[in-house]
Amino acid sequence: MKQILGIGCFVLLGLAVTGCEKKPAAAAGAGMQAMPVQTVTVALQPVPQSSEYVATIKSRRSATMQPQVDGRLTGIQVRSGDHVKAGQALMKIDPEHQVATVESARATERQKKAFYDYNTSEIERQHKLFEAGVTSRDVYEQAQQAFGNTKADYESAVELRKTQEEQLAYYTIRAPFEGVVGDIPVHVGDYVAPATVLTTVDENKDLEAYIYVPTERAGQVRLGLDVELMDDSGQLLDKTKIDFLSPQVESTLQGILVKAPVRASPELLRNAQMIKARVIWSTTPMAVIPVLAVTRQGGQSFVFVAQGQGGHFTARQTSVTLGDTVGNSYSVTSGLKAGDRVVVSSTQFLVNGMPVMPLPGA
Repeated sequence: MKQILGIGCFVLLGLAVTGCEKKPAAAAGAGMQAMPVQTVTVALQPVPQSSEYVATIKSRRSATMQPQVDGRLTGIQVRSGDHVKAGQALMKIDPEHQVATVESARATERQKKAFYDYNTSEIERQHKLFEAGVTSRDVYEQAQQAFGNTKADYESAVELRKTQEEQLAYYTIRAPFEGVVGDIPVHVGDYVAPATVLTTVDENKDLEAYIYVPTERAGQVRLGLDVELMDDSGQLLDKTKIDFLSPQVESTLQGILVKAPVRASPELLRNAQMIKARVIWSTTPMAVIPVLAVTRQGGQSFVFVAQGQGGHFTARQTSVTLGDTVGNSYSVTSGLKAGDRVVVSSTQFLVNGMPVMPLPGA
């Protein structure tokens, strides 16, 4: 009898202990407080579908200065970075040999002019004598031939002198238009020839962005597509449109050259500068969420969606696929739909299924 009572007491004690363990767990689950969070309601917004490339800024008026004659440089009148006017002298090549050639041509011209003047008078005199019957037709025709020869010689000498004077002008290198002088790799005393690069002159306006689009995009690229030009930090410099599309593929890069006019100020963009160019292919309505709403785990992107009704909501961790950035937001290609309430605050403290309380006015 004592043994039975002992066993009964042990069972009752075990049941009492088991009951004490279950009651606190149930009470803790029912009493968990909801975390206050800010939420945003997902809405569809037009999001551009784009590709980013490297663009080179080029001026429509950019000249590489090379001499048209050879000789030694005797003067450099400008420095790199100088702003020059059209026709301003940049450099001078020793012209002494050409000056001598010009003087020789002028002397020849004067000589031919003397013969021409003499035969002009002679043809007039012979004409009068022939009309008067004093000289024969043969003599008059010989005078006409001599006059024609000296006239042709004189005119040839005049053209030769003009050509040599024009050649003399080539010994002064002048700016072809208003612009900025580039690097000057030559020095006074250097011997230069037509193949020598003296400097460059760039007009830092009427700029264009040169963009090479891969051939796999050949079916999508067209005139009028929007282009956004950005610096290395992603700051927008200019918005423009494609206005030139090359009819052929550049063999080395296997890309299609497109051009877009640049309206940004010269202080922002310069000739030969390399920047980023975003070509916008189309615009599609997509879900857009703030950057703060996204968390990442193991390379996968997630958001917490507040689900529920009335006053009872839970945070459900949802996997999303992100698209391009739109300002301070991400576009979402999959995982969300319009009307979802995405949590944008305290996401680092949330776990899947945790009670949350969306704050009003978010």
